[in-house]
Amino acid sequence: MKKPELVRFEIEGAEMAVRLAGDREKPAILLIHGFPSSSESFRNVIDTLARDCFVIAPDLPGFGGSEPVERPSFSRFADMIDGLLARLGAGSFHLYLHDYGTAVGLHLATRAPRRIRSLIVQNANAHESGMGPQWSATRAYWDDPTPEREAEATAHLTFEGTRDQYLGGVPRDIAERINPRLWEEDWRIMSLPGRLETQRALVLDYRSHVARFGEIADYLDRWQPPALMLWGRHDIFFDLEETLSWMKALPRMEAHILDGPHFLLETHPAECAALMSAFVSFVDSRIMYGG
Repeated sequence: MKKPELVRFEIEGAEMAVRLAGDREKPAILLIHGFPSSSESFRNVIDTLARDCFVIAPDLPGFGGSEPVERPSFSRFADMIDGLLARLGAGSFHLYLHDYGTAVGLHLATRAPRRIRSLIVQNANAHESGMGPQWSATRAYWDDPTPEREAEATAHLTFEGTRDQYLGGVPRDIAERINPRLWEEDWRIMSLPGRLETQRALVLDYRSHVARFGEIADYLDRWQPPALMLWGRHDIFFDLEETLSWMKALPRMEAHILDGPHFLLETHPAECAALMSAFVSFVDSRIMYGG
């Protein structure tokens, strides 16, 4: 097995940092991170997954070690990930969805459903049921993107707001497992030139993801991809009702609701790695033998 390495590719004229691990001849697994993190969020599960998969964990443009791009959007990010997958020869792949990565990943899934070996859903929103009153300021901004409403919808783009992505609503004993250097590094990167502009653009563009919920529902209903849910129940961004919507959409989904936060891999990496490894091995064995 090849050890994890950070590789840089030029995709559509911008440098993209990607963590790669495992044997390229094995089935691929694409790990897409959320806000405000990077592929660093998968550091504790990559080794386990790389035993049976070729692991591809990119930093989205403007996150981690990847350069910002002009006119950032989730659709454009999906175009760039498509380009990366072509460079790596990954024709089909397991797809990990989390937070912002969900908006990117579901573009890939709806464009080419046959490429998706399975979905791994970790605090990933794709239904109205997950968007409670905490989204009111953001929705108001989408409806009428004035400077005043933008200020309200992007008030979390501060050091304190970055920290709250990890600790908001999380019980103290669980929060103590999370290393403060994570949000300190996230904020350092977000403070680099062009990064906050990317974040502001994505807050507005998330409305395009919400507008696609109907298309996403049609995809799930028609294709019924094998799916594993790993959900941190102390998520203040996406309501627990979202988990039921996923399970109704995918009745054969294997679901695990854990006593963890939005960033579940920071507090439950061993449990999640074991569940993911067993799941992808099962799916791949069924694909191999036509089950």
